[in-house]
Amino acid sequence: MLENIRESSQGLTAKIILGFIILTFAVAGIGSYSNSVDTSVADVNGEKISQDEFNKAYQAQRNRMAQQFGEMFETLSADPSYMSNFRNGVVDSLINQKLVDQNSETLAIRVADQRIKSTIRNMPEFQIDGVFDNNRYLAMINQAGFYQSSDFRDYLRTEMTRRQLTQALVASEFSLPYQEDIFTALQNQQRDIRFATIDAEQFKATVELSEEEIKDYYLANQSRFENQEQIKVNYITLDVSDIAKTIVLTDADVETYYQNNIGQYREDEQRRVAHILVEFGDDEAKAEASAEALLTRVKAGEDFATLAKENSADVFSGENGGDLDWIDAGVMDTAFDDAAFALSDIGSVSDVVKTDFGFHIIKLTDFKAEKVQSLAEVRDELVAKAKSEKAQDKFFELQQEAARLSFEFPDSLDDAAEAINGTIKTSDWITRGTNIAPFNVGAVIDAAFSDIVVNEQLNSDIVEVSDNLAIVMRLNEYQEASVKDLAEVTEQIRTILVAQKASEKAQTVADELLIAFKSGTDITEQLAEIGAAMEVKTSVARVGSGLDASLAREAFKLPHPSEDNVSATTVNLSNGNLALLEVQAVTVGEAKNSPNLAQQLTQQAAQAAYLSYVESLKADAEIVRQVIEAPTSQY
Repeated sequence: MLENIRESSQGLTAKIILGFIILTFAVAGIGSYSNSVDTSVADVNGEKISQDEFNKAYQAQRNRMAQQFGEMFETLSADPSYMSNFRNGVVDSLINQKLVDQNSETLAIRVADQRIKSTIRNMPEFQIDGVFDNNRYLAMINQAGFYQSSDFRDYLRTEMTRRQLTQALVASEFSLPYQEDIFTALQNQQRDIRFATIDAEQFKATVELSEEEIKDYYLANQSRFENQEQIKVNYITLDVSDIAKTIVLTDADVETYYQNNIGQYREDEQRRVAHILVEFGDDEAKAEASAEALLTRVKAGEDFATLAKENSADVFSGENGGDLDWIDAGVMDTAFDDAAFALSDIGSVSDVVKTDFGFHIIKLTDFKAEKVQSLAEVRDELVAKAKSEKAQDKFFELQQEAARLSFEFPDSLDDAAEAINGTIKTSDWITRGTNIAPFNVGAVIDAAFSDIVVNEQLNSDIVEVSDNLAIVMRLNEYQEASVKDLAEVTEQIRTILVAQKASEKAQTVADELLIAFKSGTDITEQLAEIGAAMEVKTSVARVGSGLDASLAREAFKLPHPSEDNVSATTVNLSNGNLALLEVQAVTVGEAKNSPNLAQQLTQQAAQAAYLSYVESLKADAEIVRQVIEAPTSQY
């Protein structure tokens, strides 16, 4: 399995990785991996998932949902039960990721530094006119919350490692022709139906409502008629990017930083090697003797590539003369690595080397010496990093000062604003479901609606919105949650109840008609009395029928009709009306295979394989979960 994983990892394209990374950019604010550990939300095999990790993942998911569903998510986020499930879902995802990461480490899956660098340089998002642009790179990763390029590289390494494991896992999935036949036959099945639509609107005129019913509904559903709690705040922000603009570096500063961080600009020595592998088999001594015999033939002048193709147990590299492509130090098995990097001349061959995989004969086929980029080559990147680090240090200093002054002078933001050279701003109305930055962060919302701000009317504690942004707030204006007066919503309730009662009446009529219809009674006249008639549709497909979605869905849920069974039911339509539906005939679909279908079924199988894999990891893991509350600020 390990060999398959390593082989699969070589085929992973940057495009797969990049799509994931850019999606992460879109949901914003992941932050770096270098944050300090806080109270854990879960423990997975002894490794903690910190509150900080949870906060970032929670906020990223919350932002994505807000962008996708807008006001609908704002409404849902006001429901404590929904948000509890939402938080638990985020923790589940983090646990799954932790399990995969741990398994990757167990399998010794690694991504070389050079591959990380190559991936970054090949990302179109970091290029201008097809050429990598360092300033664009730094700007984009800063925007995503990575203020050290090393943080982004660590993040990318983790994602690439995780993905090469999962990619190797699912790459073995496939679909068989008979499965595709069954699927397409069902997908292409067609049905002849007839149905009658019962308009619920006609029953509204006969609905009688008492004032007591309206009042009872109002009292039982007051949460539907609430004005949400909302607040306006005055606030100041402290932003690393603003601080960085004020940092000035001398040439001496730049030179010193370069010398202190020269390892970041060094491309390590690489070697291209080929090998012949003889596996242990049942007789290790015999295998070693075979390897020694092959080595003798190599030294006698026989062609290494031919011997590898004919004799190597590594059939994948053997087909290419044993070529393993370029390798970095520390990637291969230790014994293999030591032998490969001990070869000094291109064309030189090692002695027989023993590893966990068997006995190897290694040939050096090419060599890349260590390369160190000059200061001139990396100056722009280096200056940006140095400024970012100094700005981060200054950020922490000013953050402490702002925290101190906002606490010592709790009735005003003036002193804190002056100390950080900030401007006091006023927000729009904020609700607990607001999705406008920076008030879309749970910690900020919690602080804004805290007792100290709302009731004591003092400055909030300083809140870390992200690793590079902090905020202090105080009350400007507050409106508590309130239930609208009954008089204000009476007509709204009347409309709701009339529609409900009309729908109930339509359902009763539909149920009575269904009973009569299934008994063999001709219901044509009864349908006419309520302004309905049977409509026939032949060769209805699952998709693209033009019918109400609920009607089409039920048509394919009903059993096949027979002489002894009328296949019929009632259907609640999306517009509030009812329908009486009968399936009259079923036409078996044609089985058609296609590359797209095979890919679709394979993807479904791969997804199932991945979920099964994660569940197997969970079954063997020791997982401790904590009670998850909404994210809180980190001080």
